[in-house]
Amino acid sequence: MNTVDTTVKKHNLILEDRGKLSLSGVTDVESFNDVEVSLYTSQGELVIRGKNLHVDEISLETGDLEMSGEVKSLIYGDRDRTKKPTLWKKLTR
Repeated sequence: MNTVDTTVKKHNLILEDRGKLSLSGVTDVESFNDVEVSLYTSQGELVIRGKNLHVDEISLETGDLEMSGEVKSLIYGDRDRTKKPTLWKKLTR
């Protein structure tokens, strides 16, 4: 008998001195470069903007992400978008 885990991962964010960011509840990473990281959490979309951003560690199995750099902004988007939209959803928006 297969059991499906229906629990929602908790989403926590710890920003230390605007230079080290720890996240939990990450469900998908859309893109990242040295000025912007775009990802999805159990609480919705999240865009992190800054300078010299670097993803140090990531585990989508546990939903944990560690990053460093100068964080300038954290912007949450739609709460119900926890995964990257499929091509079909993008076309039918």
